[in-house]
Amino acid sequence: YVLDFVCLDAKLVVEVDGGQHGEDAQIMHDQKRTANLEKDGVRVLRFWDHDVMTNIDNILDDIVQELEKR
Repeated sequence: YVLDFVCLDAKLVVEVDGGQHGEDAQIMHDQKRTANLEKDGVRVLRFWDHDVMTNIDNILDDIVQELEKR
């Protein structure tokens, strides 16, 4: 897969989704892709691009919290 951001040591993937990820076919593709990654122990965090642009502090807090767990 081509991933937006990955930390191999923590087995953490961060995906930033645009509007096309709200379409049914893309939702199904994303769910399958996430399931494939998670079966290998990888945690996938997904954020909407709008949220990243307007609420980056909370997004970063979520990522840090997940990293602390891993």
